[in-house]
Amino acid sequence: MFPGTYVFTHKDGQAQHLFQHILPHTLSHQRRTEAHLNVTNSIGPPMIVPHLLPTYQWKPVEQPDVSFIPNGVKESNRKRRRNNHSQNDLKRQRFGSPGPHNQPYRNANFTSQPATAPVTSRETCSSYSSVPTCSSATSKPGGCVPSLREGSHQSAIHPSSVNDKLSQQILDLFHACEQQNDDLEKKEHCRAALQRDIQTIFPCARVFLGGSSLNGFGSRSSDADLCLVIEEGMVHRRTDAVYVLSRVRKLFYTLSYIERPQLIRAKVPILKFRDRVSGVEFDLNFNNTVGIRNTFLLRTYAYVEKRVRPIILVIKKWASHHRINDASRGTLSSYTLVLMVLHYLQTLPEPVIPCLQMDYPECFNPKMDIHLVPSGPSNIPAFVSKNQSSLGDLLLGFLKYYATVFRWDKHVISVREAKTLPKTSCKDWRDKFICVEEPFDRTNTARAVHEKAKFEAIKAEFTESYQVLQLRKDLNFILPLKNTRPKR
Repeated sequence: MFPGTYVFTHKDGQAQHLFQHILPHTLSHQRRTEAHLNVTNSIGPPMIVPHLLPTYQWKPVEQPDVSFIPNGVKESNRKRRRNNHSQNDLKRQRFGSPGPHNQPYRNANFTSQPATAPVTSRETCSSYSSVPTCSSATSKPGGCVPSLREGSHQSAIHPSSVNDKLSQQILDLFHACEQQNDDLEKKEHCRAALQRDIQTIFPCARVFLGGSSLNGFGSRSSDADLCLVIEEGMVHRRTDAVYVLSRVRKLFYTLSYIERPQLIRAKVPILKFRDRVSGVEFDLNFNNTVGIRNTFLLRTYAYVEKRVRPIILVIKKWASHHRINDASRGTLSSYTLVLMVLHYLQTLPEPVIPCLQMDYPECFNPKMDIHLVPSGPSNIPAFVSKNQSSLGDLLLGFLKYYATVFRWDKHVISVREAKTLPKTSCKDWRDKFICVEEPFDRTNTARAVHEKAKFEAIKAEFTESYQVLQLRKDLNFILPLKNTRPKR
């Protein structure tokens, strides 16, 4: 769910407001804070938190406008010292331990402490939050998106949406496969331990959980996406990402709870690894803050209408079964699939969902301070659609749309504007088989589909599944349910 790297700049907001309000971490027996963008699930007596990892709480910034800093405005006292050093020395000073040319960022989300040795065992790491939780003072009643403490509970769907066999199959599969709170806890525990260990080599680093783990579309078998954010100066998108992730990989070899670290040197470098404790597979990217923004945009779509989560989960399972849901193999990423479904639901004659970025631009401002992003959509109400189609009808309509209606060679899918855009000659769309606009940075999320054979295979699956499902009206004919449900 991380389509491209992005770097913190002054355009992302005032650096002095990022991850403020360091508070002691104590949890009462009655309080349960669920992990959401690294908000920890834990129940129990007060815990002693390692000194390197302070916990935060979301609080409104008491300024009239914190959405962004105008272009060209720079903080004072932030000039990099430049002496006669080599380029490699400057790179090491930028990301290494504090030194004369690399003092810890004074307003970073970390209280400077002496670096300690990595924690090689997960057992010594307590679970705690790395990101502020939404204060009740900042949330108003009536929002459709669950708060960070409410989890991902799916409220009951209207009976008219499950009035046939196919719809009931979709709903049953959703309930069997949707991510549970304990699945999220496992990912959060690993994230918290990783953050502590990574801070021994990058003291100002923060590790954020994102993607399907938090956006409402995750399943029990979903991998986890992590974003490593280092706030010290500008970085080159690819070369510095490779440098940082290479150092992290070297660290991972010393950690007993991490296995199989593998650095993928792609356009967007990724460090893949497995958590021995939970068995969860992780993808770690570097400075991809746009991934945090789209996580909460998608989370809002997930809860703005009750039919969205079941239909998307089943479509992801269908695509995976037919082997067209793997960007590393030249097919569709899960993020692209989700955007394709949202686009279809937005563009029906009677839309099932609204266009959130057009209806609530202030909640999804791409210039919004990153620490305000999770609470941005907290007050958006549920969408009441005049379209009361069943889950089965929506699945069939989705397959039909991309099999017979959508013009792959002419159109760009835009969830940002809830319509198709004309395919222009710009580099993101030129000579691309599938064009899906990323809602924030407007790049092509489907750029992985670069082979004509793979593109034709994707179209063929849509056509064949539509024809079969239209005739049979039984999900088993396009997605064997027995093999899809998780084994308990």
